[in-house]
Amino acid sequence: MSEMRASAEATVTVTEVLLPGKVAPSGLRLVRRALPAPAAGQARVRVESTAVSFAERAMSRGRYYGQPPFPFVPGYDLVGVVEAVGPGVDPALVGRRVAALTKTGGWTTAALLTAADLVEVPDGIDPDEAETLIVNGLTAYQMLHRSAKARAGQTVLVLGAAGGVGSVLVQLAQDAGARVIGTASPRHHQALRALGVEPIDYRDPDLAARVRELAPGGVDAVFDHLGGASASLSYRLLNRSGTLVSYSIAAKLDDTRPLLLDFLPLLAKLTFWNYLPTRRHATFYDVWAGAGKPDSAKREAFRSRMRTDLTHLFGLLRDGVLTARIAARFPLDEVVAAMELAESSARTDLGKIILTP
Repeated sequence: MSEMRASAEATVTVTEVLLPGKVAPSGLRLVRRALPAPAAGQARVRVESTAVSFAERAMSRGRYYGQPPFPFVPGYDLVGVVEAVGPGVDPALVGRRVAALTKTGGWTTAALLTAADLVEVPDGIDPDEAETLIVNGLTAYQMLHRSAKARAGQTVLVLGAAGGVGSVLVQLAQDAGARVIGTASPRHHQALRALGVEPIDYRDPDLAARVRELAPGGVDAVFDHLGGASASLSYRLLNRSGTLVSYSIAAKLDDTRPLLLDFLPLLAKLTFWNYLPTRRHATFYDVWAGAGKPDSAKREAFRSRMRTDLTHLFGLLRDGVLTARIAARFPLDEVVAAMELAESSARTDLGKIILTP
């Protein structure tokens, strides 16, 4: 106990990746700073695994809704081991492997986090594999089961089926008994077929016709990360009682106009469609929806839902129902190369790009 208290009171030096502004990957900077001891309710987590996601790519362009002012440390999620805790936190947490959804701050060797936001990772699960299921897994699981309420025998269309979210989503849909059609670059089609997905070239000018050939009556759900015109096409591909789940505006990633000029029209379309006299439904999914303020009752409900879903996902990974899809691994000090790969159109492997501090 005395050793734990001494550790909790100590200041440690960490290495972080700083995003100084709207920069290319080469503009990312490695910095060192002193990390204070955990305050009341906090835990210090030694980071074992974090990752590059679409969010960091958007943040580097100033295109992620709700991102903090520059400069800041990116990193949407992480897995690590609790090294020390502050007052009011159970000392038994020290030494436990945990996962955290952070939005920012994950690209570091150690982080101070609110202990109540941590989710324990079961023994025997590799930290890099666990990392693939935090934001990507939660997004995929909650869209499929909480938004679309997918059932066995349905047909779903996953846009971007080779990406971080898509590669988890297709596995979860198949575990639910759904048939999966997925769009991707042809270089990913063989890997998708191996997963049981029916692939379509995302650049096919007759993409809608290809989907209709596979599902003449329309699909039961579409998961659309592109937004814009793609959302309208996705809605038309639904059957008479289908659900469109939109969860990003990736098609507008490189636009220079204000983000709200793209985001608000999408929300307006989704809302308008729900007022039409049909049984179709359209929604926008946000992993942070309903989070509320850190000390609110809403936040407690959000934490409970996240813990329940993420624990379930870890169980599916442990039992072999899910396979962690890792596109590449880089040490934290090679974050520039990791971001360049994430930006590359020549990327060939499915899944997430991992950073290991």
